[in-house]
Amino acid sequence: MKYVEDLYELFKFAANPELAKGAEAYMKNQFKFFGIYTNERRTLSNTYIKQVGLLTNKELVKIVKELYNQSEREFQYVAMELIAFHKKQWAEDIIELAEFCITHKSWWDTVDNIASLILTDYFKKYPHQIIPITSAWNNSSNMWLQRSSIMFQKAFKKETNSALLSKYILNCNHSKEFFIQKAIGWALREYSKTNPMWVKNFVANNTLAPLSKREALKRI
Repeated sequence: MKYVEDLYELFKFAANPELAKGAEAYMKNQFKFFGIYTNERRTLSNTYIKQVGLLTNKELVKIVKELYNQSEREFQYVAMELIAFHKKQWAEDIIELAEFCITHKSWWDTVDNIASLILTDYFKKYPHQIIPITSAWNNSSNMWLQRSSIMFQKAFKKETNSALLSKYILNCNHSKEFFIQKAIGWALREYSKTNPMWVKNFVANNTLAPLSKREALKRI
């Protein structure tokens, strides 16, 4: 596919084997890397994305999935940014592509970026989708979907649905997974910047994992 081939050539030219080794070690050797500093990689990919311009929905889905098929992790970062670039033309079903990205080659780096780059804007654009989508995620056996259900409101501030946040946290509170416990703490910490008393009371009235509690109270 030409889109991916062009990006490959850009990244290959900028690749740094030493940086790649460090990045691969940091990610526990789960993914290959070209080894490009984030700002440089974004400059290369964003310039190309803007040069090509907007894609049709069919093209976007095809290219994002092809980017996810690539071994090098930088391609998955581009996939997320490519979806975000098209936010003005998002239809309701773009959430299916976001879910694909959450559940494929999953790790904290992509899942958390999807929450920041896609989920916040999507659920603000289609608020009626919040309950059906995020409740399914929260009750899923997929840890990364659960993490996303807890974290999707982290940038909502005063618009945060605290009852929903509470429900989703308590539904996953039994989890021994580091990434769930961390997500709970992170979501509470972010909300504490807006409503510290609510977070303080929530932590006091519920038994949380030590990691979740520590993270939740960091800003209070």
